[in-house]
Amino acid sequence: MKHSASGPVPDADPVDTRLGIRLAALRAERGWSLGELAERSGVSRSTLSRAERAETSPTAALLNRLCAVYGRTMSQLLSEVEAAPDPLVRAADQPVWEDRASGFVRRSVSPPHAGLRGELVEGRLAAGADIAYDRPPVPGLEQHVWVLEGALEVTAQDQTHQLGAGDCLRLRVWGPTRFRCAGPEDVRYALAVVLP
Repeated sequence: MKHSASGPVPDADPVDTRLGIRLAALRAERGWSLGELAERSGVSRSTLSRAERAETSPTAALLNRLCAVYGRTMSQLLSEVEAAPDPLVRAADQPVWEDRASGFVRRSVSPPHAGLRGELVEGRLAAGADIAYDRPPVPGLEQHVWVLEGALEVTAQDQTHQLGAGDCLRLRVWGPTRFRCAGPEDVRYALAVVLP
């Protein structure tokens, strides 16, 4: 069975199912209809409904729009669907999320933790992958992008930066950003995120 009008799809990915439940709960906490959330996020009601029922795996761009509406980073949202955080995060326990449509893999190396403002993420983009975010999840979010392998093009505040292995870009995010792997090889980078 793939579709369910009343809740998550039984054979859906477990992370997508938990994510859908959390997205529905966030909307319910605010008393918003799907139509109201669609107006606030710029995402169609049908896409929001399918994501909440885990009928589709949400893309990074979709989650970013929802995070902006809910005032969370993507890591905060994803950590809310995982178990309670532990101070020591073993490599095998670091949550991995994949946006199959764009070729983006995100490992939450140091997930958000109560009392801490920073987090550490490992990003991997396949050659040719291009991800654009139309707004930051939290305005003024501090980011440090450190390329570990390959080459990465980052566009923020209408300025494009070419980063090679070992390069680090430091910025506060106020508007649209774009991460692009223009090289023939995949890129792997560390992203330190600090809440304002």
